[in-house]
Amino acid sequence: MKPIQIPESHNYIAAFLTLACNLRCSYCINKFETGHLEKNRLTGEQWVQGLNRIISRDDLPISLQGGEPSLHPDFYYIINNVKRDLNIDLLTNLQFDPDTFMKNVSPDRIKRNAPYASIRVSFHPQSMKLEPLVEKVLKLQNAGYSIGIWGVLHPSQEKDILAAQVYAKGKGVDFRTKEFLGVHDGKMHGTMKYDGACDQQFAKKALCRTTELIIGPNGGIYRCHSDLYEQRPHISSILDPAYQIDDTFRPCEVYGHCNPCDIKVKTNRFQVYGHTSVEIKV
Repeated sequence: MKPIQIPESHNYIAAFLTLACNLRCSYCINKFETGHLEKNRLTGEQWVQGLNRIISRDDLPISLQGGEPSLHPDFYYIINNVKRDLNIDLLTNLQFDPDTFMKNVSPDRIKRNAPYASIRVSFHPQSMKLEPLVEKVLKLQNAGYSIGIWGVLHPSQEKDILAAQVYAKGKGVDFRTKEFLGVHDGKMHGTMKYDGACDQQFAKKALCRTTELIIGPNGGIYRCHSDLYEQRPHISSILDPAYQIDDTFRPCEVYGHCNPCDIKVKTNRFQVYGHTSVEIKV
């Protein structure tokens, strides 16, 4: 299969190993609209075959995520068999056993020079207890892993998140917050670049160009997060021998049903604010 060169314009590589999750948070961004989540998934060998085609840069890792990526039955095989010149980040809720993780994954495999942790743990007070989570993070941190916690500032949980941040920092754990994206009490929350694009009040034709390589559990390459979560057809597959990234605008007929992940104004991988994952022409 042909190597896949990541364009300079790309800011993110997302490998959704599975969209299954062991938590049931009411505000899950994966279920922003209907949440018809993809259930088919590649084997570990297929994931490694596909990901090892990628030619990236030291500052642009492959982010293993979900759902909860550790629920993939070949989770450790994937981490340990992706070629070493590809950096790996991990987005997880850390509900797995840290001792098993440490036995299977070296701290050097998920660590790089970046302004934020390579293992990014999500804290959801609706579904998790803070103290045991912080203890797990400390165990991994003390063993040399690059790890930190992130909490979503949901309006109903903002006080809990900020209190958790104070607690975690007091223990020596990096705890950062993220803007809540979604609807609460009938109001859309989040700083969006395109007004009305995720309000689900209309569906218009548009042209859209992404800065992200989004790979679904089935190996499909998706135009955006919305296509992935809503099970719209993918444009190619990481296992298609001829697949190459086409850094261009693509036609879309469902503008107005975007996912906030794609149109929010946020920091890029260098933590510089003002980035948006997609550019849209209506």
